[in-house]
Amino acid sequence: MLDFEELDRIHQAKGPGPVIDRLIEGLRGEKRYHALFDALLMKKRLELGLALVRPTALKDVPDRQREEFEKVYIDSAREVGELLLKENSIPQAWHYFRAINEPAKVTAAIEALPEGSAPDDVVEIALFQGVAPVKGLSLYLGSHGTCSTITAFDQISMQLPPEARKSCAQVLVRKLYNDLRENVEHDVARRQPMNASGQSLRELIGGREWLFVDDSYHIDVSHLNAVVRFARWLDASCPELDLALQLAQYGSKLAPQYQYAGNPPFEEFYPAHIRFFEALLDRERDRAIAYFRAKLGDDLASTDAQLAAFALVDLLLRLARRDEALELACKYLADSADEFGLSLPELCAESKRFDLLKSLAQSRGDVVNYAAALIGNGKS
Repeated sequence: MLDFEELDRIHQAKGPGPVIDRLIEGLRGEKRYHALFDALLMKKRLELGLALVRPTALKDVPDRQREEFEKVYIDSAREVGELLLKENSIPQAWHYFRAINEPAKVTAAIEALPEGSAPDDVVEIALFQGVAPVKGLSLYLGSHGTCSTITAFDQISMQLPPEARKSCAQVLVRKLYNDLRENVEHDVARRQPMNASGQSLRELIGGREWLFVDDSYHIDVSHLNAVVRFARWLDASCPELDLALQLAQYGSKLAPQYQYAGNPPFEEFYPAHIRFFEALLDRERDRAIAYFRAKLGDDLASTDAQLAAFALVDLLLRLARRDEALELACKYLADSADEFGLSLPELCAESKRFDLLKSLAQSRGDVVNYAAALIGNGKS
């Protein structure tokens, strides 16, 4: 164990360099990793002839030596972060990896955690700081339950990359579907003891309108509403998409006061979501698209029409019907596409619809994209 007398003896016999070497050796052996980080940088500062107090400071490092010192800073942070991960000290390790913008090893450590609950500081890093959002959502679900998890995801969902958002939605759809299916199965078994177990939610509610009499429900209706809304981030590659359709089909059977209205074109919340999911699943797709087209209206500038147009554009793009989507977007969203996260010039160029790009640019007085349309059209 390190002690002051030993450091005094080494200093008197060998000088400052060996003192720091012994300090580093001792701190590493005693697993005093925060102090080790300081000592590693102190060693470099000694080599560079800099002051040793506050060894992690950068402000007094001359420009000619900054690159050399920063390299040691990064290497030392990486070493200490890895040592802390070996001790399962994820929050402390994150302090170092975040400083050098290297989240991958912390992400891997969080992903390797067993399912179930986890300390709040780990969940904070995983979910709310976006280091491992999908695993973080699962851990949050295990420790805080469905209600808090839905609220948390609603708050951060738009900050997540699309793939992470979709994966989180999958987690919540699976969770709510399993809970609801189990509750409905229990209700059916109570009233019809001979009913076969293991049926899907769709099978359980089919032909059993008595499940919903007297305003009955089997899951928190606000949770159902939120998770069905989240499920719009799923696509046809997700096995949970049919589960989401079943959730919407269940919701459509609830008493009217439990079918909360959504924003256009989802005012009829569950019927509209049934159509949306059916379109993605290629079940009566043309009927579903016609349903949303009927929501557009004639007032191109109205907020409701633009919300409806965006929903239909998004749906058509996901169905690879790009020409229809672009024509609709240029008609309804020419001045508001950016607010919905759509870049119409990029979509037009990607689809080689330079005719639409030219018209769009002309309507906006956008000479740059007008020129891009002229040149792009000539190249094609």
